[in-house]
Amino acid sequence: MARIVSVKGRRVWDSRARPTVEAEIALDDGAVGRAIAPAGASMGSGEAVDLRDGGASQGGMDVTRAVAAVSGPLAGALRGMEAADQAAIDGAIRACDGTTRFANLGGNAAIAVSMAALHAACASARVPLDEYLAAGGPVRIPVPEIQIFGGGAHAGRRVDIQDFLVVCPSARNFGEALDRTADVYHAARKLLKDAGKLQGVADEGGFWPVFATNDEALEMLVRAIEAAGYTPGDEVHIALDIAASDFGRGGRYKLGLENRELDSDGLSEMLLGWLGRYPILSIEDPLAEDDIEGFKRFTAAAGDRVQIVGDDLLVTDAGRVATAARERHVNCALIKPNQIGTVTGTKAALDAAQAGGIAAIVSARSGETEDISIAPFAVGWNAGQFKVGSIARGERTAKWNEMLRIEERLGSRAPYAGWGAFPVKERSAR
Repeated sequence: MARIVSVKGRRVWDSRARPTVEAEIALDDGAVGRAIAPAGASMGSGEAVDLRDGGASQGGMDVTRAVAAVSGPLAGALRGMEAADQAAIDGAIRACDGTTRFANLGGNAAIAVSMAALHAACASARVPLDEYLAAGGPVRIPVPEIQIFGGGAHAGRRVDIQDFLVVCPSARNFGEALDRTADVYHAARKLLKDAGKLQGVADEGGFWPVFATNDEALEMLVRAIEAAGYTPGDEVHIALDIAASDFGRGGRYKLGLENRELDSDGLSEMLLGWLGRYPILSIEDPLAEDDIEGFKRFTAAAGDRVQIVGDDLLVTDAGRVATAARERHVNCALIKPNQIGTVTGTKAALDAAQAGGIAAIVSARSGETEDISIAPFAVGWNAGQFKVGSIARGERTAKWNEMLRIEERLGSRAPYAGWGAFPVKERSAR
C-alpha cells in the first residue's frame, strides 16, 4: 500500500478574496493529492473552528498559522501512514489537534489535509474519486439546488432570507436541470434590469437583492420561472435557505427588511403561508439552531409537503443528525465537509441521515474555490442532492461542470436522482 511521504501546506485564495488553506500530500508511489478548505459566512455554533491569524493583515482573516499547522504537526503525525486508511488518517488528525472542534490547529487545516489524503489515495488507485468512494455500491447523479437571489449574510442582509434557489427534480438529467436553471437565471436578470433593481451579485453568484419585502423576492422568482417558459411547481420549484439563526435567538426573530419581530410560531406561520402561495419544495433552517421545539412543530405541520433541511442545527455531526432524524426535527440534513473537519466525519453524518430515513444534500460554502471535491462526494456517497450556489462564478461552475463530466462518464450506471431524492411526494403544478 502507498504511504504518505510528505504533507505541505499552502496559502491560497477563496472567492471572497480571503486567504485559505491548501494541503498537498505526496505518496511513496508518486501519487499526489491536493485539496482546499472552503469557508462559511453563516455558520452554526457547533462547527469546526477555522484558525485565523487575527491582527491587521487581511482583516484578521489570514491563515499563516493554519498553513504552518499543515506543514508542521499534521505532517509529522501523518508521515508514513497508509494513504488508503482514511479512518486512521482522520483519527491521527483529530488526535494531533486534541479538541472536538479543531480549536488548536484549525478546522480549515484539518479538512484540507483530510481531503488531500483522500485525493492522494484515489490517485494511487487510479480510479475516479466518485467510483473510489462508491466502492461498487449504487450511485445517482444528484439534483442540483441553485441560487438565483442571494440575501442574508451573503448579501449585506439586504433581505432577511439568505438563499432563493430553484430545483428541478422533474428534469430528465443533471444537464437539463442546469439548462432550466440558466434560463431562469437570465430571465431574472432581465426582470431585475427592467425594474431598475439589478445591483450585481452576492457571495454565491446569485443576484444582489433590492426588494422591499421578502415576499417581493418570491414573487419575482416565480415571475422569472414563468418568463423563462417553465411552469412553477412542475418544471421548476423554489428552495429557500432561511438561515434563521442569523436573525433569531431565544425564540424571537427580527426581520430587519420589514421592521418587525416574530416569535417562533409567528415565523412558522409566515413560512406556512408561503407554502400555500408559492411553489416551494425545500426550506433550510426555518428556525434558529437553539429553537429545537420550533423545528419540531414546523416539521410536524409541514414535513409531509416540503423538505425541511437542518444546517446550523446539525453542523454535519453524525450524532446530531441521528437525533434529528429520530425525533423528526427535520426530514433532510445538509452535509458540509468543513463543518466537521474530516472526510470520515462527513461520511458518518451522511450515513446517519440515510440510516435515519431522511434526505441529504452535499453542500458548498459561501467562501469557495476551484476545488471540486464535493461533486464526487455527492455521487460516490449517493447523496441525491447537491447545493453549490448559483450558476455563475468560476468557483461554482467548476463544481457544476465536474458533475456534468461525471454524469457523462457514468452514463446509465448513475441515473438522475429526481424526485427519489426528496422526502416528499412528486407533485404537479399548483
